[in-house]
Amino acid sequence: MGELSIKIRIGDREYPMKIEADEEEQIRKAGRMVNDLLREYKDRFGTNDKQDLLAMVAFDAFMEKITYSKNLSDMEGTVSDRLGNLNKLISRALTPERSV
Repeated sequence: MGELSIKIRIGDREYPMKIEADEEEQIRKAGRMVNDLLREYKDRFGTNDKQDLLAMVAFDAFMEKITYSKNLSDMEGTVSDRLGNLNKLISRALTPERSV
């Protein structure tokens, strides 16, 4: 689609970015989410220190990522096990029984 030059405001600062046009919606949404969390933490903890607030947002983002990755890994293991069991059942069903 092409490259765009945009500015994203996080906290009290603007950050210029060059992005692909098809990424714009996601990038702007991410910026809004960061700002929403900054406001939430500011209200909850009563601090205006941007560094502390940004550290809390970063920490939460990485905790979410770690949890998501673990859940995805667990799910992949479960799916793999179930597919293995299905393959065994299909193989048994397709293999003629031998008489002894």
